[in-house]
Order: sequence, then structure tokens, then C-alpha cells
Amino acid sequence: MNETKLAELRRKYGGASGSQIFDPEFRAVAEGQFSAGRGRSKPYSGVQTFLGLPYMPNAASSPDFDGLDVAVVGVPMDLGVTNRSGSRFGPRAVRDIERIGPYEHVLHRQPAALCKAADIGDVPFRSRFSLEQSHEDIQAFYKPLVQAGVIPLSVGGDHSISYSILKAVGAERPVGMVHFDAHCDTSGDYEGAKFHHGGPFRHAVLEGVLDPARCVQIGIRGSSEYLWEFSKDSGMTVIHGEEVPHLGPKAIIETVRRVVGEGPVYVTFDVDCLDPAFAPGTGTPEVGGLTTREALELLRGLDGLNIVGGDVVEVAPQYDTTTNTAQAGAQVLFELFSLVAGRFPAARRDHAPTT
Repeated sequence: MNETKLAELRRKYGGASGSQIFDPEFRAVAEGQFSAGRGRSKPYSGVQTFLGLPYMPNAASSPDFDGLDVAVVGVPMDLGVTNRSGSRFGPRAVRDIERIGPYEHVLHRQPAALCKAADIGDVPFRSRFSLEQSHEDIQAFYKPLVQAGVIPLSVGGDHSISYSILKAVGAERPVGMVHFDAHCDTSGDYEGAKFHHGGPFRHAVLEGVLDPARCVQIGIRGSSEYLWEFSKDSGMTVIHGEEVPHLGPKAIIETVRRVVGEGPVYVTFDVDCLDPAFAPGTGTPEVGGLTTREALELLRGLDGLNIVGGDVVEVAPQYDTTTNTAQAGAQVLFELFSLVAGRFPAARRDHAPTT
């Protein structure tokens, strides 16, 4: 040990408390975490919301949603699944994860400090039995939210919810999409049901709210490839799971940015995009998926895109006793929040770490 360096460290840190942070960027984060006289809040106490955001369930009663920039919304509905149900418990499981945020260390960003954001609770469903009514309720809830200029970040629920969210987000102009999934979800109606989780993006294209030429689907794999010819015919860019390690994150990010361009884009993340080793708690697991590290690197590569909304879906916590799936879902939702927060003026300040 260099004695001079040790003496310097002792002078600087010997009497410093854990809340005394010297780096300006890190100090700004700490100031929001350590309350004067009360210390740091306990993550296991109080009413749980995503990232500890303010709980504003009555925001929907205000025409401008109380001036929110970003709203976290739970969509606890899984009536559209083909096999294992349970993602109705996804919003609660994701909110219960406390080991995320407040600081995104790769993007150098504290999203909650850059915009007015809140957890506004769950979509109020009239029926726990009717899939059609549930989608009517989703559309009715998101339409005024988007019209108020609020960016929705949603947690489901099965993947069918994305269709009705896109109906609101793409109402004024079709949006592009970055879609992380094991399945393309572009098949047709089955057994008299339009709103199942295997076909939301076919319907979104046919409704004119999703531009297939500006869509990239990442991680696709499994035995249902024959159901997804619509992705190819409509002009979507499909990157299969087995291609991911060969292409590498850099090339995939370059493809995404070229395809979606500068227009509005929606980001949707089905946790079955991840290999079951990382996310077993989902209804339709498929081996050969992305690692969590690959997924996070790809998500961070979307920084700067014109993201107008996003969701995390298909977290079914009862199939995962480790809670790893909910942990992954919560981290992905935090990354989406960090990406969206980068759109606001405060995020354009120089957040480069000091050396």
C-alpha cells in the first residue's frame, strides 16, 4: 500500500458516513435516498410501488393525469394465454422487487429525478372472466392517458395487452416497435378469440397503429415458427435467438436503430425472450433464449430513440420460487424507465462521471 495514498484516503473517508458522497453525480443520487435525520428508507417497509414511485391511483380522474410525464400501470389480466396462466400476478410480483434503481449506472441516469413519474395502480377491469371486456377496459384506460401526453410503462399480464395499448399509443400515427420475445405473436384468431397472446401484433398492423417496416423482433425461437408468416410478409425484421450470439449486441443495436429510425417507437419485452435458466416463471418458456446481460445491453443500446411507451409482460411468479423472473422483469422495466427519462430536458445535462 502506498502510504501517501493511504493517508489521503484516511483523511477523506476515515470520518465520513455512508451518506456522505463526494462525487457530484453520485451525491445527487444519494441526496434523494438519505432523508435528513431519518437515514435511508427501508426497502421492506411501507406500501410497495414500482421503484418507490409516488402512488397516484386517482391520477386518471384528472384530465391531465396530474401533469405526469410517465405513468407506471399494472395490467393484471391473463385471459389470453394458450397454456399456463398466472401472469395476472405479474404486476404485484414486479412491484415487490426492491433491488432496482434508483440509478442506472451505464446510462448515468437517475430517471425518477428527470421527470414527473408515478405508479398509478392497475387498469380497473369490470370482469375477471371476459377477455373481450378486458381489452375494452384497457383501451378505455390508455386512450386518455396517451392523449394527456403521458408516456405509459406497463407491466402485465399476458402479451395480448400490448395490442390494446398500441391502439392508444398509435392512434395518431402508426409507431415502430422493438419486440423482445421467444415468439413473434403475429398469428391469427383461434377458437373464436381475437385477443389471445399469440397475435397482438398482427392485429395492431391491420388496425393501422403499428408500422411493420419499422418493427424488429429479437430472440425468436421455438416450434411455432410456422404460425408467424405474417411477420415476414408484412416486412418485420426478425432476429432469431440462435442468431443473437453470432451477431452480437453491437450489430443488433445497429440494425434496430436503422430499422426504427427517428420516428415514435414502442418497446415491448416478453420475459420468455430470456432463457428459462434466467426466467423460468413464465407461461411459455423456450430454451435457447437471451441471457439477462445480453438483454440489458440491447435495451441500453436503444438510448436516444423516440420511445413513446413500453411494457414488460408474461411474468408468472408462481412458476419461479427464486423470484428471479420478477427480478428480471423489474430490472427491464427500470431500464425502460431510464430510456424514457432520457427524452426529457433535464436528462440532456452532462451526466458523465467525474474522474
